[in-house]
Amino acid sequence: MLLLPLTVSLHELIDVVITTLDARDPYTLEHSFRVAEYSERISEDMGLDADMHQRVHIAAHLHDIGKIGVSDAVLNKPGKLTNAEMKEIQSHSRIGYNILSRIPMLREISEIVLHHHERFDGKGYPRGLMGDKIPLESRIIAVADAFDAMTSDRPYRKGMPSDDAVREINRHKETQFCPLIVNSFNRVAPQFFLYKSSDPSPNDAHFAFFGHEDLMLSKMVCNGKNLDLSVSVGQTNAEMNRHKRQSL
Repeated sequence: MLLLPLTVSLHELIDVVITTLDARDPYTLEHSFRVAEYSERISEDMGLDADMHQRVHIAAHLHDIGKIGVSDAVLNKPGKLTNAEMKEIQSHSRIGYNILSRIPMLREISEIVLHHHERFDGKGYPRGLMGDKIPLESRIIAVADAFDAMTSDRPYRKGMPSDDAVREINRHKETQFCPLIVNSFNRVAPQFFLYKSSDPSPNDAHFAFFGHEDLMLSKMVCNGKNLDLSVSVGQTNAEMNRHKRQSL
């Protein structure tokens, strides 16, 4: 009788998890690998200890795993999201936490994933944490996530030039992003320019329309207020840039 191995390595477990997500949204797999690389470069520049450096890398790979719990109707909607739909897609960080926290070796990682959409000014989600109340690893991923979201091609628009994305991140230093992280990001950002965004999916029949930059730029939806920041497919680059400036 064939017996299963008693142990599974952490990297094997991570591979299974992100491959599962890739089957749902192929763009997210490539995005997660780039965010992990960017986050690792930032953490190296900051001189973080080996344990924290490893947590940043793993959490960046898994930061969007909660998208697997978002309905196809919302994830693949080719247009503007309603308030209720925005709340559903914002729930991906808590869904990711719920998935990962069930695995003892990933409980610290789950906390980082939970808070990767918090904002330095306290207007993020899911808990509205402010400043250094946000885990340092989550603050690192937030900046790396933002850079990749803005520079990646999506079905409805081309990615922003890297220099423009760097300026955009610096423009929101101390409001959306932690200044400590942005300072390190500025030193290593030239290394990121070597990474080129690829097509969001090798299969044209399946990709998520909802722009990751919309999640990155959005604030907590609450109190019945419509803070829907999503965009329509086919929106021009100029319109997208104006949308970002208004929504931050």
